[in-house]
Amino acid sequence: MRQKVAAPRDHARLFKTAQRYLVGGVNSPVRSFRSVGGVPVFVKKAKGVTIYAEDGRQLIDYCLSWGALILGHAHPEVIAALAKAIKNGTSYGMPTQLETELANFLVEAVPSMEQVRLTSSGTEAVMGATRVARAYTRKNKIIKFEGGYHGHADHLLVKAGSGASTLGTPDSAGVPTDFTHHTLSLPYNDLGKVEEAFKKYPQDIAAVILEPVAGNMGVVLPSKGFLQGLRKLCDRYRSLLIFDEVMSGFRLTYGGAQKIFKVTPDLTCMGKIIGGGMPLGAFGGRAAVMKVLAPLGPAYQAGTLSGNPVAVTAGITTLRCLARLGSYPSLVARTKKLCAGIQKAADDSGIKVRVNSIGSMFTVFFTDRNVTDYETAKSQNGTLFRKFFHALLEQGVYFAPSPFEANFVSFAHTDQDIERTIKVVREAFQKIRVSQAV
Repeated sequence: MRQKVAAPRDHARLFKTAQRYLVGGVNSPVRSFRSVGGVPVFVKKAKGVTIYAEDGRQLIDYCLSWGALILGHAHPEVIAALAKAIKNGTSYGMPTQLETELANFLVEAVPSMEQVRLTSSGTEAVMGATRVARAYTRKNKIIKFEGGYHGHADHLLVKAGSGASTLGTPDSAGVPTDFTHHTLSLPYNDLGKVEEAFKKYPQDIAAVILEPVAGNMGVVLPSKGFLQGLRKLCDRYRSLLIFDEVMSGFRLTYGGAQKIFKVTPDLTCMGKIIGGGMPLGAFGGRAAVMKVLAPLGPAYQAGTLSGNPVAVTAGITTLRCLARLGSYPSLVARTKKLCAGIQKAADDSGIKVRVNSIGSMFTVFFTDRNVTDYETAKSQNGTLFRKFFHALLEQGVYFAPSPFEANFVSFAHTDQDIERTIKVVREAFQKIRVSQAV
């Protein structure tokens, strides 16, 4: 007999019931609050920047579906477009004009994209891009960077390595070592290590893949000349440069990080924002490279729900809204105001904090070191972050529940939201300082 779901307004009961039917009670591990402790927040609905939780709380949201909702929750134009689209059917498995329209938006906005393939997730986009790179170059090895996350594809789940001389080892149970034999994991922002890898394997490296702005070790910016240096090395050794812009695409500006840094990769992966909150990803690049994909070429990639008309409608509507906004000056200004307020509150409280930010994404690191790579990101104080997270949550502010994730500001955040958040952050730091004195 089907068991009745626990009554709302009690997250502990909801989580206990969820754990009976869902592995760990969640469908993505970080949602379980393992990094911060306690019971995860169960959402009833969301609008603008506000999460309405099942227990009645209202929270100012800076996670925003992990960066996907740059316009905020339930944006009126997106919701209206979805309501209209869904009346025409939810999936066809056939070509639609909508697919072409979304691809056109991407090609016009993203410098590296001449042709596009739509997928149902960022992970699928990365899988497709690395397959294309290997097919095009007829090489096998892929360079990634320590702390870089590119979805749960087997060949990219690799631990932090010890440098160019060490081949990758699996970072997840269930991934045979053979799957990662051709993956090299190097320190982020260390161009010298990348050059060493190319010298060791001059004929073997198909591609270098990275987030141009790292987001999954927290926000870590590329050092001066790093992206440009990667571009030159890839050109010299006839390898492809892949930007994973699943997080940064359309987040930093209309088009993505490659516009900000003026470095054009051979292939780009997109997700999150381009789906407007629906499951959608894409990868694309030069037509000469993309033509190795089936049905034109020998590299096979497919998906039953690729180009789903409902998801594509949300993406088109979101990008249309963003195109009107251009370079996002108000969004960047609010993010800078928030980050400056957080840093000042920490300094005034004597709490060692570094706030890394760019555009409308940021991370609060509990360390006195400048965070420039995975090793320095790991130097932060996880205990203090947990205290900070829960102090904010108690006062109605929701940050990503992990010290190794990015937070985001949306166009729906107001100056009042930012000021309220800074006030709550200041109180949280004072609470932490008192607890340290005990």
